[in-house]
Amino acid sequence: MAKAIQKITLSASRDIPFNKLILSQSNVRRIKAGVSIEDLAEDIAQRTMLQSLSVRAVVDADGAETGMFEVPAGGRRFRALELLVKQKRLAKTAPVPCVVREGGIAEEDSLAENIQRAPLHPLDQFRAFLTLREKGQSEEEIAAAFFVSVAVVRQRLRLASLSPRLLDIYAEDGISLDQLMAFTVNGDHARQEHVFERLSQSYAREPHVIRRMLTEGAVRAADKRAQFVGLYAYEQAGGIILHDLFQGDDGGWLQDVTLVGRLVAEKLERDADAIRAEGWKWIEIAPDFPYGHTYGLRQLRGETIPLTAEEEAARETLQAEYDRLEGAHAKVEELPEDVDQRLAEIETALAAFEERPVRFDPDEIVRAGAFVSIDGAGNLRVERGYVRPDDETRVEAEQTEESERDVPLAVEASAEDADATQAETQDIQEQEEDEGLRPLPDRLMTELTAHRTLALRHALGERPDVAFLAALHALCVKTFYRYAIDTCLELDVKSVGFGAQAPGLNDTALATALDHRHQAWVASLPKEPTELWDALTAFDMDSREALFAHCVSLSVNAMFEPYNRRPRALAHADRLAETVDLDMVAGGWTPTVENYLGRVTKARIVVAVREAKGEWAAQLIDHLKKGEMAEKAQELLAGSGWLPEPLRTPGRAMTLSSPTVEPDVAPEPKTSVVETAAAGDETAMVVSETSTEDEPVAIDPPAVAAE
Repeated sequence: MAKAIQKITLSASRDIPFNKLILSQSNVRRIKAGVSIEDLAEDIAQRTMLQSLSVRAVVDADGAETGMFEVPAGGRRFRALELLVKQKRLAKTAPVPCVVREGGIAEEDSLAENIQRAPLHPLDQFRAFLTLREKGQSEEEIAAAFFVSVAVVRQRLRLASLSPRLLDIYAEDGISLDQLMAFTVNGDHARQEHVFERLSQSYAREPHVIRRMLTEGAVRAADKRAQFVGLYAYEQAGGIILHDLFQGDDGGWLQDVTLVGRLVAEKLERDADAIRAEGWKWIEIAPDFPYGHTYGLRQLRGETIPLTAEEEAARETLQAEYDRLEGAHAKVEELPEDVDQRLAEIETALAAFEERPVRFDPDEIVRAGAFVSIDGAGNLRVERGYVRPDDETRVEAEQTEESERDVPLAVEASAEDADATQAETQDIQEQEEDEGLRPLPDRLMTELTAHRTLALRHALGERPDVAFLAALHALCVKTFYRYAIDTCLELDVKSVGFGAQAPGLNDTALATALDHRHQAWVASLPKEPTELWDALTAFDMDSREALFAHCVSLSVNAMFEPYNRRPRALAHADRLAETVDLDMVAGGWTPTVENYLGRVTKARIVVAVREAKGEWAAQLIDHLKKGEMAEKAQELLAGSGWLPEPLRTPGRAMTLSSPTVEPDVAPEPKTSVVETAAAGDETAMVVSETSTEDEPVAIDPPAVAAE
């Protein structure tokens, strides 16, 4: 006969008054973890107890029960009940559901209860939140019920709304939670699944790669076009903004690029109507104009409209308030938020008083025009008062060559330049990925040296002593060595424009600083050239030297031009850069996919990372495809101080922001190298025996001595 199976007898359960319970010393939990006692007490108050306590009878020395019970398993619940009793929200004698254990070891009860408890899979939690939402609970109600922030609820709801296919893969550990979070930046299930298919054929599957692939073609909210139009106006027009709920996204991504372009064009046209009403002969409208687009045009000299008595009184009142607030908090390390905000408001108002509108001669307005565009911060940029050569009078036409000496630098980017850039970029992308260190493309050399020429012009304009030396050198070369070309200064009777344009050059900080300096001198000089000599004789020596330096700086041409080889002029540009201690990093240049990394071979990308971060970092990216390698390198090189060869100053060593030695444990090739690098040593290492801290770039207009 088969042996009878012994039936299991479960421990008895009963309600025990709370004042008959005590916390056992046999509870194995010693370290605080999970939900706090306070939150657990609130949960019990809302839902009552969902799990019984495990208790054992307390016996005396003779083994007789005392009527008290200890709690070896469920200590956190006991403490939560104890807190409710102290708060008088629970009676001391309130019955507590308990499972009464007999035999065995108390510590075993505590250990088993904690070990055998299976934590909820994150996906089940996400779906549970979604179920609650579908049953009518708001995000705020869900957050309050589970003691989390509304932002956490939104994150979990967003995760639960991903493609069911991706969620199933996550449930089977096919992708990580970090990768799953990255997919939430785009709610299109088909797009999510398409990107996942692309990832399955790629080595790079880091979250930032997923985000980049899901936002391809979108316009960042920080883009100046988006800032100009306004996110609210874009959404009111039916545009969709993609947001990343799991990390900073600078406002997200505007998905409808065509809509952004239309809204920008319409807003620019509306703003231009107000400018047309001023009577200008022509108005040019574009989101961007190339740096130096006013080259060859005469700029009208208007008169600044003075402040009215009311405006002057308002300015003085604001200045007095600013001085009072600043003085009252001079010894405070951190300003109160309201004070800091008020000071910022006053500064903005005072700046508006300084930037006064200019009044032009009506007779000149009818033959001049204005450029309407968007500046780098997303604000309207209006450049008034430029006269085209065809609109000059006969007398003025005879003076065109003379007047061109005082106009700002310029360059006219042609359609051929844009086509050349596109063709070159496509050509590089089609190159074999295993190619070696080929020479830099001519177009890229031209663009890089355009940045350097602009920086040299600004730096030389800040160093009158060097400008005098450079000009003297150039004049001597042209005077005593008639056919010599050993200088990069083109001191003819004209300002030298750029032969080619680097993308975004007009919005750089250097371009803005140089233009501010030029406009400051325009305002300081007389309108008529017949009055110029007397004005210059009234300047002090410092002002004359500064003006001379500015004029000389406009003649710098340190650009590589494939059609005009000038090796000796470029060699002189190196000497000039060394003398002014040119620092392109301080000037704001940093390697990106657009301006360098996406334009060179894989071998050069690896060399750049190796120079900046060391061999270990180079090994992290050397197996990636070209596009992924460039993206990863941009993140690794951000803030590193690394420069390509055409932007380096001879005799000036690069100051790198991170160590170039291999860490004790190198990360795996497929881990996120960005987080790994960012978590490294923050101590800056100077790759030279000595280095000096650079002074900030000064853009204030020079002082002019009073007569």
